[in-house]
Amino acid sequence: MSVKIRLMRMGKKKQPTYRVVVADARSPRDGGFIEIIGHYGPRQDPSIINIDEEKALAWLRKGAQPTEQVQKLLTVTGVWGQFESERGGRVDTKLARRRLGDPKAQAKKAKQQAATTEAESAPAAEVASAEAAHPEAAGAGGEEAAVDESSAEESGDE
Repeated sequence: MSVKIRLMRMGKKKQPTYRVVVADARSPRDGGFIEIIGHYGPRQDPSIINIDEEKALAWLRKGAQPTEQVQKLLTVTGVWGQFESERGGRVDTKLARRRLGDPKAQAKKAKQQAATTEAESAPAAEVASAEAAHPEAAGAGGEEAAVDESSAEESGDE
């Protein structure tokens, strides 16, 4: 039997409050549960988080897996940090991997950034070399030459 620590929605329509419960992973969200270990009120400012630390740690030690949202709540209350320090700081949850980043994804992102940087710098180098080779083709130099020629023509007409 797989056990999850998750949120159970309570409250009125469009006014949610949640219970933090330990439940069988196969049971529905608002269905049966094993134990209530806390409450979460997201509508208050600041949000209310009441979690029984001893019960939460006991269930985590037994192997209960928190959902992503519950893991965030446990992190805010400090329970998750305490649990991590007890088990030696191992990281093997989805949320932690997402925060730390997948090594393969990081390597791929670094390659993409390097390719983008090279692609951006290559056209700039080409433009600089083209301006050096043909100054009259450059935007500012070409305009000044055209203005000088037109002013010479006007002075010759008068």
